[in-house]
Amino acid sequence: MIRRTAIALIGATLACPVAAAEQPGAEIIRSAEGATLEEFRWTARPLVVFADNPADPLYIQQMAFIAERLDALATRDVIVLTDTDPAARSPIRLALRPRGFMLAQIAKDGTILFRKPAPWDVREITRSIDKLPLRQQEVRDQHRTLTPP
Repeated sequence: MIRRTAIALIGATLACPVAAAEQPGAEIIRSAEGATLEEFRWTARPLVVFADNPADPLYIQQMAFIAERLDALATRDVIVLTDTDPAARSPIRLALRPRGFMLAQIAKDGTILFRKPAPWDVREITRSIDKLPLRQQEVRDQHRTLTPP
């Protein structure tokens, strides 16, 4: 069931921009085609999911993990970029140079936090983000705005 939901979400997001806008969480999942890592600097934390084609079982599993917890990623300013076409040679693919399936997390300052050759659960991804000094500062700032002086 989760696999079908993830495939439907991915397909709707990448195939039809109008339908993607109507899908919950679709605004944080997009194709890496034409995008560069620089455009996300200081505004988002790109989570890049590479595969040699969209039928790759590791890619399907990773996208299912992501689809289950889009809210946790959105809270942390994560944007999920997908690249399943090695022949297209997107700028992000050229910068990160994956071989087959790869998951890469980029910090807001542009540094590569990790590269993984296997799918990661969103819980593991968010834990790695939550350890970052900038993320800890964001949480402190948010807490200050929510609590009266």
